[in-house]
Amino acid sequence: MSAPVRGAKEARQTFAPRDTRHRLRDIDPGLAACFILLLLLGVTVLYAASFYNAQDSGNALSEVYSQLMGIGVGAVGMAFLLKIDYRVLRKPWITGGLLGLSFVLLILVAIPGIGKMLNGSRRWLRLGPVSFQPSELAKYSMILYLARALSQKERDVTRFFTGLIPLFVLPGAMFLLILLQPNLSTAGSILIVTAVMVMIAGARWLHLGLIGLSGMALGTFYALSEDYRRARLMSFRDPFAFMTNEGYQLSQSLLAFGSGGLFGMGLGMGRQKYAFLPYPESDFIFAVVGEDLGYVGCVAILCAFAAFLFFGLRVAIRCPDRFGSMLAGGITCMIGVQCVLNVAVVIGMMPTTGLPLPFFSSGGTSISILMCAVAILMNISCENTGF
Repeated sequence: MSAPVRGAKEARQTFAPRDTRHRLRDIDPGLAACFILLLLLGVTVLYAASFYNAQDSGNALSEVYSQLMGIGVGAVGMAFLLKIDYRVLRKPWITGGLLGLSFVLLILVAIPGIGKMLNGSRRWLRLGPVSFQPSELAKYSMILYLARALSQKERDVTRFFTGLIPLFVLPGAMFLLILLQPNLSTAGSILIVTAVMVMIAGARWLHLGLIGLSGMALGTFYALSEDYRRARLMSFRDPFAFMTNEGYQLSQSLLAFGSGGLFGMGLGMGRQKYAFLPYPESDFIFAVVGEDLGYVGCVAILCAFAAFLFFGLRVAIRCPDRFGSMLAGGITCMIGVQCVLNVAVVIGMMPTTGLPLPFFSSGGTSISILMCAVAILMNISCENTGF
């Protein structure tokens, strides 16, 4: 067989849709096992972190029920996304539609009276009894857009002004909209993942360094431009000196880790969630892990995340087409960046921000969107069979 004919045949085999009955069997088993493990651990830890405060609503399981509803919706989304060919997501009307919807929702949430204000931040939209964060959808729609853009043959990311800079325009606009909420951690994670994706695509280190320095300068100006931001930055350096105000939350988090010691006090037995530690069911749920399960439990959960990231990046490396590779890499990096930033905040390595821990923090819509993103990752892994 001649090389052109063989190449055409291989291309047809690569892009031919598979029988959906075999898709579950073709999913990377390591990725699936890590996903199920993290999901089960997340629900278990969420119950231990939330049952005390949830009693105020009359039901100690209210947070768990909300999370399980989100998991149910996410399971339906996963079933759909596993049946389709992930390459259809590359179509302009899908990529552009999701990105446009994300920008519209982010603009709406910034409008007083439309966006729901909670604890000084306007990050939520309410549709009837359901509240959700548009930024959760925005993160993954941006990854989809970047995967499509970086897989275009005419895109040369080694060119600074014509290839690289245009890729940061829409992520930069999304960054500014999310920053208005304010939500620096989520906004920053989008720029970090954008930088990682263009780096994987072959961008020059010098160009990325210039963009990184510019971002650091902008971040420094933003952090020091308001009194409360400067106070939060100082409290992160020595939280116990600011226990009556900005350093209270981090101080209670560190006390939780100290109480847990090596093996912890036992699941659900920690005391910091009893009205001492703010947001034990969401932003600071990893502190509950530290108190209940100790150092050993924290390391075990971080190892589960590390294994998930390993299998996710392996899917990206093995994917036979550039779009799928960039999409898998972006989804995996977003989950990894979010995990690292959350843990860094909770153990006092970064200023306190409102970024949830994937699979663990409460949030029905958040877990649903996360599960759909993982379904796309699993879908891509189906193409790696025999590779």
